Amino acid sequence: PITPGELLCLGSSLAFSGLFYYLYRRKSRVVARIQEAPKLQVDDNLPALVSAAEGRCLPYVALEGIVVPAQAALTSHYHEGLQGVIQKLLLKEHRLIWNSLARSW
Repeated sequence: PITPGELLCLGSSLAFSGLFYYLYRRKSRVVARIQEAPKLQVDDNLPALVSAAEGRCLPYVALEGIVVPAQAALTSHYHEGLQGVIQKLLLKEHRLIWNSLARSW
């Protein structure tokens, strides 16, 4: 005979397994789309290509080209000869909605 506690454990285990499998499948589709992204060169044709795209946006692309730092390139303390730059990111929030449950915007 199976006890109610065992049924509860089995049900919760199946629910969590289903949830994690769903999340795994969703993320694997995103990874596949990123891997299939077209590779574009950074050149004079890129602005015309972006403006011709739907919504003036290219969803997943890989840009290849030379990056020029705005001030000075960052050098790695751990690997000799490795340099990098920081991308400036601008986040624009269009509107704020009051969440009465969390009491925050």
